[in-house]
Amino acid sequence: MTSTQVLLDSLLAHKSAINLATTIEKNQALEAMASQLEAQTEAILAGNQLDMEAAQGTISSVMLDRLLLTAERISDMAAGIRALINLPDPVGLTLEETVAENGMTISKKSIPFGLVGMIYESRPNVTSDAAALAIKSGNAVILRGGKEAFHSAQAVVQALKAGLKEAGINPKVIELVQDTSRQSATELMTAKGKIDLLVPRGGAGLIQAVVEQATVPVIETGTGICHVYVDKDADFEKALSIVENAKMSRPSVCNSAEVLLVHEAIAAQFLPALEEKLAGKVEWRADEEAGQFLTTYTPAGVEDFDTEFLDYIMGVKVVSSVKEAASHIAAHSTGHSEAIVTENAATAELFTLHVDSAAVYVNVSTRFTDGGQFGLGCELGISTQKMHARGPMGLREMTTYKYIITGDGQVRI
Repeated sequence: MTSTQVLLDSLLAHKSAINLATTIEKNQALEAMASQLEAQTEAILAGNQLDMEAAQGTISSVMLDRLLLTAERISDMAAGIRALINLPDPVGLTLEETVAENGMTISKKSIPFGLVGMIYESRPNVTSDAAALAIKSGNAVILRGGKEAFHSAQAVVQALKAGLKEAGINPKVIELVQDTSRQSATELMTAKGKIDLLVPRGGAGLIQAVVEQATVPVIETGTGICHVYVDKDADFEKALSIVENAKMSRPSVCNSAEVLLVHEAIAAQFLPALEEKLAGKVEWRADEEAGQFLTTYTPAGVEDFDTEFLDYIMGVKVVSSVKEAASHIAAHSTGHSEAIVTENAATAELFTLHVDSAAVYVNVSTRFTDGGQFGLGCELGISTQKMHARGPMGLREMTTYKYIITGDGQVRI
């Protein structure tokens, strides 16, 4: 039996400690977990330093920033956990209730999934976010991070476990897989009958592998080929600010914009203004029509509108109408987040009607697709599918439901 299988069996044996916990017990655990993160900041930073040293020269600067932890970021992680305390408990809610003709009461109640698995890459904050969401929603959780962030995740999990123990909940309801090889990922994907829900969070390769190989239920969290469409009726100042924020504020995250679409009526004015504003900080991958308005660009290749760059690179295309913009998005989007900048209400309505992504923005940056920004606390990921969860996955999305039928001796005739 492998070490991952041992952890799975241990979680199954101990998951009732959290599946059946009360709201008060879960909130006390969250406070203790947040406090331990802060108390063990130095140990967490030391683990992160090992990961950062190993990653030097092997990943890009934006990905290094994604991996980096600071005291401030750890404080933010603790704040994210505490934010969940103030949110309603998603477990035990009566979602629907009806009384049948024969007098029996049929209630639909929210319950935890039981044991949730998480496979993710090099963002250490995902470790604390996933664990905290699991605890508040009454789920045990097994975490399998990437090798690039292993020491960071290990230190974070040790702090979280210390918090659980302090709060009187068995710390064995959270486990970090120690094996970062492909075998351990495959073991989680095929742990049918043990893992109730598996969530991959990372690049396209990881998500595709999980979706194709898993025999357990999976929620697909998406890569983010996010678009901003600047309409002919856009306010230029708004558009410049939104595009800059959507691309530049943190290009290594999934809600950053990868493609800019500009209406042909304003392209000659808008694109030079944007190029001047960003002052050479972005590499443009432009189609021929857009390129004529840029002083420096690389001609867009066949894959440039289907690539999540996660870097200071952006595809640019000129379109003739909002319908052409929506068609381009339908052909190339991953269903994550798209934005239109326009002062024309009818055009905005047309865009929101025809663009079928998890989050569609009007005059707002795509960078807001985030559980915290949506008032959900931290998030497990951004679901780009259309099953029970779509968009930021918060507490409600980590529960399922069952029917409870109460009667007085009714039998079916």
